[in-house]
Amino acid sequence: MKPSRIRVRATLAAAAMTALAAVTLSPQTADASTAEAPRELSVSSAGQLAKTLVDRLKGEEAGSYYDEGAHRLVVNVVSRAAEGLVRAAGAQPKVVKYSQAELNSAHAALNAGEAIPGTTWVSDPRVNRVVVTADPTVTGAKLTRLNKTVKSLGDAVLVRRSAAKLTRYIAGGDGIYGAKYRCSLGFNVLDANNNAFFLTAGHCGKVEPQWAASQGGPWIGKTVASTFPDQDHALVQYTDPTVAHPSQVTLPLGGPQPITRAAGATLNESVQRSGSTTGVHGGQVTGLDATVNYEEGTVRGLIQTNVCAEGGDSGGALFDGDTALGLTSGGSGNCLTGGTTFYEPVTRALAAYGVHIG
Repeated sequence: MKPSRIRVRATLAAAAMTALAAVTLSPQTADASTAEAPRELSVSSAGQLAKTLVDRLKGEEAGSYYDEGAHRLVVNVVSRAAEGLVRAAGAQPKVVKYSQAELNSAHAALNAGEAIPGTTWVSDPRVNRVVVTADPTVTGAKLTRLNKTVKSLGDAVLVRRSAAKLTRYIAGGDGIYGAKYRCSLGFNVLDANNNAFFLTAGHCGKVEPQWAASQGGPWIGKTVASTFPDQDHALVQYTDPTVAHPSQVTLPLGGPQPITRAAGATLNESVQRSGSTTGVHGGQVTGLDATVNYEEGTVRGLIQTNVCAEGGDSGGALFDGDTALGLTSGGSGNCLTGGTTFYEPVTRALAAYGVHIG
């Protein structure tokens, strides 16, 4: 088996969560009849426009997200005065209660507190809140501590419970094999001298010094660097460069999908994830800069999606067409009932190791 060509299958998954608090947003902007219609944008164009508007709005914005059905960028603002600037730029404004600075402050307060295993949080501009999710293990004293922290932050924070336990997606079985654990290959990469490597999850690299393409097979690569917790990425150098190929993901229909570049994810972007256990599944990006508190430690700055995954999918590719977005870290749920998953941004991994998609 060539690790860059994993056999896969496709389906869609949805997040399985129960909201514990209601959300009331500020009134929508009025007089749409006199407003300039927002432009239709691609995901990449929307992402670039969002970055530009952050600088131009000077604190009057509160995050943005891509409306995939209408192909437009929705930008939260905290004053009516900022609406005109957003419309003139070709985006759809929405007046909300909390500024991005206020949401960032709540997010930072949660990060600075005691990490409670089984919890995650992410700023979600679609509801203009920091959404805290607690899994079924958060009970007793842990739940009391969480409630105390959340109460101190007021209604800028929304609490949800997940039905499934939060976990890393490492397992024993099929994909890239270590001596004890199975993970998934993310993306093939090259360094400045064209030496061949691949990226996988940091928690995989921390526990396995070398990898095979089949259970009990010859070693094809050795872990040369890994980071976990805090971040979750690892670099494996091919010991047999002949097994390395240009980065691609095999799709259920249509053959391999070449991966030619890397980029940051955009909220609401349609994405796919490939893993050695469950193949290819699709869904949307539901959060950026998420904090995840695993039993083994806290990881920050992750991409959150509603794509399902299961044990052994760790390290697998998150992508949109030919664009690499992330490496599977962990989550909750499964591909029967649905789930929530988190990904190490691939741009952070590439920068850490000085490599590029190859």
